[in-house]
Amino acid sequence: MASRRSNVLQERFFNCLISGDRHASREIVSQAIDEEASAEIIMSHLFWPTTEMLQNLHRNDQLSSLSYHYATRLLRSLVDQMQLRLEKRNERNETILLVCGEEESEELAAQMAADLLEADGYKVFFAGGGVANDEVVEQLGELKADKLVIYGAIPATVPQTRLLIDRLHEIGVCPQVQIIVGGGVFNRADGLAEEIGADLWAKTPSELVQVMGDRPERRMTEDQRTVGRKRRATATQEAA
Repeated sequence: MASRRSNVLQERFFNCLISGDRHASREIVSQAIDEEASAEIIMSHLFWPTTEMLQNLHRNDQLSSLSYHYATRLLRSLVDQMQLRLEKRNERNETILLVCGEEESEELAAQMAADLLEADGYKVFFAGGGVANDEVVEQLGELKADKLVIYGAIPATVPQTRLLIDRLHEIGVCPQVQIIVGGGVFNRADGLAEEIGADLWAKTPSELVQVMGDRPERRMTEDQRTVGRKRRATATQEAA
């Protein structure tokens, strides 16, 4: 989709979603398909920017609850349908556990990430939001997961994310697991991903797929991690 054309289509799509017009929303997606836009392009250049717009407006109290609910529920059903159209690539023999923030739009963004990663050949377990750290750690061990993706975290959950990463490094569950974060608060706070000890980070679902494919072996070294550093230093001093 050309840039100007894409912007016009996105505006029409957004207005249909927030007004709850299910038929018109589906017609716009059908039009994009008829014009031979791939499912990945529709997901990345129509669904994702619209989700981001909804997040920003909702966060700034510029969108009514009714419009937000209309849009997120309808968009989720369209994402579900588009997932079936994604081109499947060869299996990577790598397992991902993916969790996210609890807000509806954050789960929606994370679902897109899960769909694109699965199409890229990963075996994806998408838990959504609101899962306790203990359960995440246990599940990583049971799955023998290669990667943990935390996509679309909200500010209130960042401390939990810090504790989760620190615990994983401390107790050695899946010691080689790669930790990737993106979306949500990580898009608005420069340096936060590095600060909490993530190995990789990305802003959009499509960028997430790309950086994970390009840098599968990247891990933060012990010296690069800031998570838990102050607590470990204190413990060392006390022991001395």
